[in-house]
Amino acid sequence: MLDFPRWKVIWLWFVTIVCVAAAIPSLASMAGLSWPSSLPEPKVNLGLDLAGGSHILLEADPAQVRRQRIEGMEESVRNKLKQESKPIRIGDISNRDGALTFIVADATQVDAAREAILPLTNGAGLTGQRDWDINVSDGNRFVLTPTEAGINQAVTQAMDTAVEVVRKRIDALGTKEPTIIRSGPTRIVVQVPGLQDPQALKNLLGQTAKLEFKLVDTTALPSDVAQGIAPPGSEIVPFANPAEGGGVPAIAVKRLGGIRGDQLTNAQQTNNQQTNEPVVNITFNTEGGAKFAKLTTQNVGKQFAIILDGKVLSAPVINEPILGGSAIISGRFTTESANQLAISLRSGALPVDLKVVEERTVGPDLGADSIRKGMIAMGVGTLALIVFILVTYGRFGVYANVAVILNVLMIIGIMGVIGTTLTLPGIAGFVLTIGAAVDANVLINERIREERHRGRKVVQAVELGYSEASRAIFDANITNVIAAVLMFAFGSGPIKGFAVVLIIGVMTSVFTAVTLTRMWVAQWLRRARPTEIAL
Repeated sequence: MLDFPRWKVIWLWFVTIVCVAAAIPSLASMAGLSWPSSLPEPKVNLGLDLAGGSHILLEADPAQVRRQRIEGMEESVRNKLKQESKPIRIGDISNRDGALTFIVADATQVDAAREAILPLTNGAGLTGQRDWDINVSDGNRFVLTPTEAGINQAVTQAMDTAVEVVRKRIDALGTKEPTIIRSGPTRIVVQVPGLQDPQALKNLLGQTAKLEFKLVDTTALPSDVAQGIAPPGSEIVPFANPAEGGGVPAIAVKRLGGIRGDQLTNAQQTNNQQTNEPVVNITFNTEGGAKFAKLTTQNVGKQFAIILDGKVLSAPVINEPILGGSAIISGRFTTESANQLAISLRSGALPVDLKVVEERTVGPDLGADSIRKGMIAMGVGTLALIVFILVTYGRFGVYANVAVILNVLMIIGIMGVIGTTLTLPGIAGFVLTIGAAVDANVLINERIREERHRGRKVVQAVELGYSEASRAIFDANITNVIAAVLMFAFGSGPIKGFAVVLIIGVMTSVFTAVTLTRMWVAQWLRRARPTEIAL
């Protein structure tokens, strides 16, 4: 138990020195000292409550989800009825008044149409209801209405997807430990530490990034388009920049049959080799590339529109088939706007528009005050512990105090290396782990004292003290780690910050309070061979 070969001593000191050295950049930053740029800088990041940052609250409109479901069902119904072994012909589909209505031309095919459409509906979770009601009136008129259970399920799925898309976009900005959580059925809270200008964040998150490629309806009269009148089966879409349309503010495009940008695998900001203008280069996956190749092959010489979030970026003519699975989006971008669009497209389109309903910028002053008071509390508490342990346990108290100091430095170093964020609850976790480290030494020293009172010799008492106390220490810390892991898995934001500090602190406190102090005591016993210890 007290045998420490040379290789083990070297290894333990190596681990300790490396972890302590990793804390130096963070300590220099806290002290306001400059750090050489040529050296690595594994620095602890501060959370929103300590460093300040941006806080915004986003809200989605459930009515938009309802409209999207109806539009999606319209295209699914058309395709399904066309693909039947005996195609079922229907009249124009109406999607007004929150329902989808159409008439089957041949009344004898009503039952076949119902059987074909039924698989397009599904059960709405565990409610026992379907997500669509199918009713037939006047013999051959179908009315498809989304149920409330289906809408609620769709809203939940849309918000879950939106949270992940928002997280990907913020991560692409290189920020550390953002907080992104659901707040109620239709809201998302976003907190980004260290970002003092929320406008860039709002621009990035406010962009739905819904990309579509649709054929231009050349039969539409310019006079009708100017009045907002589109031919049957088409819709009017405005230009994001009227200069792209030669001064024309809007254009008519085919409502169905286009390609959506949900099958992109990559999007990068680059420059046009001929004009040097910023553009976005997009790449489709295999399925999307095949659809894009088919669209451009079948419509050579025709004009198609590139639509982003309901506005036309450009409407070029398909001069030749595009078979490589990639394309270039142009639209009078700046380098910054092109890069933001590339990030949005790479992260995926938001399934629903998110409106900013609340925003605020948290300044660093409050965080600086919290850091100062937290450090004072930790310093006073640590100093009191050091004095108490030193007076109570003498030489063994010195070992315990050195272990506590190394424990704090190792926590800071490890947090800096793995890039975690320190929040105000994290400082509480710091103080808690300091107490745990001291508690371990108290258990060990009291156990040694008991063994000496029983008449055991010094070496035997120390060996039994460490071996017996270590069981209780390990049991207690394992339960702490389990609790911290659960907090990290199910918590968010500051709760995760507290859990991370607690997990790291438990590991370092066991390492310093048990392993390092045992090594120091073993070396002292081997060197001094005392017959009595002051405990």
